Amino acid sequence: MEVPPPPSITPRQMNLLRVVTSMAWSDGELATEEVDVMLNQFSRLFAKQEQQQQQLQQELRDYLMQNIPLDELIPKLETQAERELVLVLGYEVINSSSRTPDEPKINPEEAAAYQKLLQLLNLPPEVVQRLESEMDSPSHSKTELIETITRKLGEFIQK
Repeated sequence: MEVPPPPSITPRQMNLLRVVTSMAWSDGELATEEVDVMLNQFSRLFAKQEQQQQQLQQELRDYLMQNIPLDELIPKLETQAERELVLVLGYEVINSSSRTPDEPKINPEEAAAYQKLLQLLNLPPEVVQRLESEMDSPSHSKTELIETITRKLGEFIQK
């Protein structure tokens, strides 16, 4: 099998992508909805023009098939801002789909992975509570939450 060339993003951006992908893989499968959330958000964030976004989506799709353990990825996060963004994106990805109509959006494997992510990120409890409240707020629609995440990521990447 031919190894795809690395995507045209920075190593820091790649690490963010890999952490979120690891969360998506936590239940042993990568759902179409999870892939869509990640490709849309990361391509909008990392590429400005629509043509570049489409090209980047294809580049990133190849890398979503890699499942790298969180233990290897989290230590590479350099700032608390990166850790907060990973928490928000990881939660959004695992909350984007369920394997069956009868299953909750976040299944037991994903819930366990989220707890492990919290432990590895080692964020202050008040920060986690604030972020979780924002993510679970009924005043936010799914679209608003994704737009907020994209804006926050954009602000972070521009720094």
